[in-house]
Amino acid sequence: MAINPKRRFVDLSIFLENDVLSDPPPLAPKITYQTHDETVHEFVQMLPGTTPEDFPDGEAAAAEWVTCTTHSGTHLDAPYHFHSTQDAKLGEKKPSMTIDQVPLEWCFQQGVKLDFRHLPDGHVVTAKEVEEELERIGHELQPLDIVVVNTRAGSRYGNNDYVNAGCGMGYEATMYLLERGVRLTGTDAWSWDAPFSYTAERIRETGDKSLIWEGHKAGRDIGYCHLEKLHNLEALPATGFMISCFPHKIRGASAGWTRAVAIFDED
Repeated sequence: MAINPKRRFVDLSIFLENDVLSDPPPLAPKITYQTHDETVHEFVQMLPGTTPEDFPDGEAAAAEWVTCTTHSGTHLDAPYHFHSTQDAKLGEKKPSMTIDQVPLEWCFQQGVKLDFRHLPDGHVVTAKEVEEELERIGHELQPLDIVVVNTRAGSRYGNNDYVNAGCGMGYEATMYLLERGVRLTGTDAWSWDAPFSYTAERIRETGDKSLIWEGHKAGRDIGYCHLEKLHNLEALPATGFMISCFPHKIRGASAGWTRAVAIFDED
């Protein structure tokens, strides 16, 4: 197969790291690093008859121990994360797919970027706003397009207000995409929905409990996946690229980590 020498890759993923807070503190990952000399005793145990002096320069292998959730770092949420059932509006409510059951073809498709950086933190995007943005960029949605949302949160990664930054996608906006065949979406914010702090305030003001996780819960009606904590969406045009975001294959899990990448084949 011929390789395009002008193919360009744009990394859309954040780091998994100790020192930059990308989750509420109780959910933050923890990485313990082992240097080459610190693992020698482990290798000696696995290779009976050897001593630390038998290893070149007294070094074995560098390694890391990671404690995290499947939702740490840039990850792909499966329909199972949102609810126990999916597809109620497609004629047959069925058990939600876990991450190991997500079709691989969903995870490598044409990308479409919606630019909502101008919308304030906590704003809930409507179907009309999605439609207007698609008109602005001149794109008609195709089945299995991967639609990513560029919010103000992308510029706040690495800052203490990241978790509460950016707009969120409401139920009707999410359904607008799903009803047109989209099955995988993404955001550079901490959550596909508006930040919890804003949702809690709206519920206090209105008493409307349907606002709880309304974008996620669209998956009850049409099963879908979404990427959270994307990065560098500002570097993307509205269209003209592929997105690759295959998740780690964790049996029965609600999400899987991914190295999300935009791919351009330039002339």
